[in-house]
Amino acid sequence: MTQLNETLVRVTEGVTERSRDTRRAYLDAVSRAADDQPQRGALSCTNLAHGFAASPDSDKDALKQMHWPNVAIVSAYNDMLSAHQPLGAFPGIIKQAAREVGATAQFAGGVPAMCDGVTQGQPGMQLSLFSRDVIAMSTAVALSHNMFDATLCLGVCDKIVPGLLIGALSFGHLPTIFVPGGPMPSGLPNQEKARIRQEFAQGKIGRDALLEAESQSYHSPGTCTFYGTANSNQLVLEFMGLHLPGSAFVNPDTPLRFALTAEAARRAAGLTRLGGDYTPISRVVDEKAVINGIVGLLASGGSTNHTMHLVATARAAGIIVDWDDFDALSRAVPLMARVYPNGEADVNHLHAAGGTGLMIRELLDAGLLHEDVSTVMGPGLRHYTREPFLDGGRVVWRETPATSGDLSVLRPVANPFDGQSGLRLVSGNLGRGVIKTSAVKDAHRVVEAPARVFPSQDALLAAFKADELNGDMVAVLPFQGPRACGMPELHKLTPTLGVLQDRGHQVALVTDGRMSGASGKVPAAIHMSPECLGGGPLGKVRDGDMIRLDSRSGVVDALVDADEWARREATTPDLAPEHTGLGRDLFDTFRATTSNAESGAMSIMLAGALRAPTAEEEVR
Repeated sequence: MTQLNETLVRVTEGVTERSRDTRRAYLDAVSRAADDQPQRGALSCTNLAHGFAASPDSDKDALKQMHWPNVAIVSAYNDMLSAHQPLGAFPGIIKQAAREVGATAQFAGGVPAMCDGVTQGQPGMQLSLFSRDVIAMSTAVALSHNMFDATLCLGVCDKIVPGLLIGALSFGHLPTIFVPGGPMPSGLPNQEKARIRQEFAQGKIGRDALLEAESQSYHSPGTCTFYGTANSNQLVLEFMGLHLPGSAFVNPDTPLRFALTAEAARRAAGLTRLGGDYTPISRVVDEKAVINGIVGLLASGGSTNHTMHLVATARAAGIIVDWDDFDALSRAVPLMARVYPNGEADVNHLHAAGGTGLMIRELLDAGLLHEDVSTVMGPGLRHYTREPFLDGGRVVWRETPATSGDLSVLRPVANPFDGQSGLRLVSGNLGRGVIKTSAVKDAHRVVEAPARVFPSQDALLAAFKADELNGDMVAVLPFQGPRACGMPELHKLTPTLGVLQDRGHQVALVTDGRMSGASGKVPAAIHMSPECLGGGPLGKVRDGDMIRLDSRSGVVDALVDADEWARREATTPDLAPEHTGLGRDLFDTFRATTSNAESGAMSIMLAGALRAPTAEEEVR
């Protein structure tokens, strides 16, 4: 038996002890909701008749007799969002596959699915983070009819998968499988796309040339192929045992993709009490599974957004993790993958090189993952060292190749790209934040430069266009947190900051906002907590203050005399324009109640057993 890594053991034990009361409360609630009979058996005749009134006659008979499990389909389908357009065909596939194994399936409900790629730099981005909690609530509404014995969650991108998972965990007595849509085929190489964006930022090319390049990058149904939050979602779900093995990065509209979708329906039926292999999601998502998800994120160089989303989903299962856990694991987990923005490859290349199956086997063999977990495939994470293929039209699994097919994309634990992962906790007199360093060159890991404080992304871009940014600089963007304006991603700054760095300037970003899963070569301390509107010290920075951002030692400090720093007060801007128009008026309650980033930036589940963070936790 493989000996577990000491840090993995220590962090897991700490999380388990810290979560003892909240986890027990969650499992008690799950136990009260569970029943030995099908859930719909508790419905009155009137309730039940409403629930199957529109079903085919054959399904009605099965639902009346309580002999067949009924699978809920909760989907984030829409045909504007490329990653979710393929999901439109899935309900028909699922219903047919369910019938083949003596089950029924009903489309229980849809959830909103916004595209961060469309809303980047736009007012809609201020709703993005909050959409996660809306999706969680929408999932709960879909499942509230109590008609179902299992759930299939159809979703891919950014806030959508965490929202579906939080909602599904509120029905922890139901078995749940996540069904992805897969990435689009590779288009314009990512480095070429980045080059063209920087040329546009400098005014060297026009909008037509930029739009043509973007259209060659984002060109078909499927997930964007860079390794941002959407694809990090998919990898993390496999590490947590919530997908069918190897299903994350199979392209849309292919025979294998359709077969995996059908197999997910058959497997979900088998996980119900009527199916004989009862495995509720509350049993799958435990402390060890959450730690496995964090390890997968770190080893792959995944999205910084998951320093919030994994915290939030864990809390939905009564499990409390924090950034100290991420940081400790980050120093023990090697960086195994180089996928854009941390390299030139995309997720299709990662999948071809061995993908999640090879990564999981390597990390298991190195003692860096917990093998003794429940998964939707049965006991043990070793199920996920296999890859799917078709045999006579049905999915079967085989062991992934023993070695990487491309060492420039995916490496073994014994020969990683870096002995530590590319995510760090930074802290100091500016608060606590996270920084993604896997794409940052060594020369830029430490930046000490004067602050330039900007009220918005647009203000920084205007200063650049006016040729006012001609030296070393730490760009400080305060009041970008969830309570201030919804914590928008500041990805619109990436090309401009990259240009300044290429000109030879030392450049960094410090903000209580987000920089997205596409965080790249410019060092960015993000998610600074507490946020400025909640009293965070970042709001005290003034133009010209020397700022030190040291990702090696984990420090982010304003180099200001301590007495002067103590006397300073933050200057709060007028945020009213950020709260009205284009739907933002509807989210006052979210802004008023959302917790800090380190607590998951949650605007729901703030009372009872899954309580809001204490004042001490907020300060940390």
